[in-house]
Amino acid sequence: MALKFIDEVDVNGKKVLARFDFNVPLDDNQNITDTSRVDLAVPTIKYLIENGASKIVMMSHLGRPKGEVKPEFSLEPVAKYLAQQLGKEVILSHSAIDNGIKNLLHLSETKIVLLENLRFHKEETDNEMDFASKLSEYGDIYVNDAFGAAHRKHASVYGINKFYKSNAYGGLLLKAEISALTKVLETPEKPFIGIVGGAKVSDKIKTIEKLMVSVDKLLIGGAMAYPFLKSKGVEVGKSLCSDEDVALAKTILSKDSGKKIELPEDHNCSDTFGGESTPVGELEIPNVLMGLDIGEKTIAKYSEIISSAKTVLWNGPMGLFENEVYATGTFAIAKACAESSAYTLVGGGDSVSAVKKSGLAEKFSHISSGGGASLEFIEKGELPGIQALKFGVN
Repeated sequence: MALKFIDEVDVNGKKVLARFDFNVPLDDNQNITDTSRVDLAVPTIKYLIENGASKIVMMSHLGRPKGEVKPEFSLEPVAKYLAQQLGKEVILSHSAIDNGIKNLLHLSETKIVLLENLRFHKEETDNEMDFASKLSEYGDIYVNDAFGAAHRKHASVYGINKFYKSNAYGGLLLKAEISALTKVLETPEKPFIGIVGGAKVSDKIKTIEKLMVSVDKLLIGGAMAYPFLKSKGVEVGKSLCSDEDVALAKTILSKDSGKKIELPEDHNCSDTFGGESTPVGELEIPNVLMGLDIGEKTIAKYSEIISSAKTVLWNGPMGLFENEVYATGTFAIAKACAESSAYTLVGGGDSVSAVKKSGLAEKFSHISSGGGASLEFIEKGELPGIQALKFGVN
């Protein structure tokens, strides 16, 4: 069954219940420090408004309140920000299943409602059908535009589809995410270069195994490079390197008959985590140091490979980019991707943050809004929330 999207249906006069990912970072004063996730939802909301939806009931989670009402996780800052962006009143409900919501929706002047944090109710993460049923009473049509939560079997993403057998659709962001990831995973133009970084091999083992089949080269960086080097007998000093990751890396390398994997040739190190920088211009790291970023030779090698690419998929930073001393490698890779003529897709929370921090985000073809969701989509080619939209839930 083909997945249908909101731009394929008549929403005029309909009450629309829409799931978004408004899980934004807040500072101590409840100010949103990065509005990206809300901004990405705006096109779908505006589409619903412009095409005559009679009511729009929005829902999302924020943080991990673990089934308890915690004011610091209220969606009030999101409601205020959305009202500014849309130029319309956005009413925040007292709770996601407030008795007054239905009465509110009967008022002609009420157009847009944001339900309070879904995760104030443990029934959300438990995927309880009674909770999903109550939510479903707020809309004639259900729209899922929360790609960042589509890998969760939660009530508002998964179970709710049981109550919308022929009226469940993907939003515009979900459509863009699926299109971009499918393009890269199923029909990538060659040469196809994968870039994988981050902390642990065990976290990305399935991603690496999946990419090994289709990429022409796989560039490894970040802390996960050191288990690969160690498994080849290279000294890596005090670098982050568990026995489990070394064993996994050895297995992956044993399967790399096409010599697709590229590893760092030099490093930026320190004797303490995030301490003073010590460049190491060779493969082996002295036993008193730990690797925290790729070095200049590796940057040059990786950048040259990227320059020849037609498709690039990047997941995970090249080093401790949060510290500007060790951000050089990650930002250089961002620059190489931005300057290439390839279709460039960035997925995964840390690499997305790094690209934004580099100031080059606008030069990438697609930046995925989902951290864990994009990783799981790369691994499996599907997500529970998307499957539920397609086939429903019994």
